[in-house]
Amino acid sequence: MFDARIRPLIDPPLNALGRGLAGIGVTANGVTLVGFAFGVLAAILIAFGQPIWALVFIALSRLADGLDGAVARAAGGSDFGGFLDIVCDFAFYGLIPMAFVFADPVTNGAAGAFLLCSFYVNGASFLAYAVLAEKHEMESKARGEKALYFTGGILEGAETIGFFVLLCLLPAWFAPLSWVFGALCFITATSRVILAWRVFGAIR
Repeated sequence: MFDARIRPLIDPPLNALGRGLAGIGVTANGVTLVGFAFGVLAAILIAFGQPIWALVFIALSRLADGLDGAVARAAGGSDFGGFLDIVCDFAFYGLIPMAFVFADPVTNGAAGAFLLCSFYVNGASFLAYAVLAEKHEMESKARGEKALYFTGGILEGAETIGFFVLLCLLPAWFAPLSWVFGALCFITATSRVILAWRVFGAIR
């Protein structure tokens, strides 16, 4: 919901830093993998009961996630780079809830399963829409230059990161927060299905 609004604020400094990194030979794929490694470290810390420290690595991971695109724009990206970015993003979004389940499986197990299922369905709707948008040569740069067509929704990247931060600050509230956030994810996926029906339903 907020991704398109914050892009004009964060893109200029990210692009400047991306040009600097590209100038010294840093690759976009390398930044993507470093960001994913930070995400793995965050998940490990959460699983071992250190969610506050995990915030540091979540922040670094998401900074890298913004920088890889900036480096790609400066140095020239590739289709594989876009693919790698999407895979690492989805893996990161799955790792954080899974880590909270590992930290307390009895209390967090059911809510964590519901949340991960909602992520799965929401991600499927997002990727399926992107495939059809590419097929019909649709374009959108509202959320910056992306390898895939990005559709909006109630919950997007900014809201999900804010949710992860809230979970780290209030780990005892993981279950109720996850039930609510998961429900909103299902609503987002449903709205995307309705949008796809309206846009592509009459196209053969």
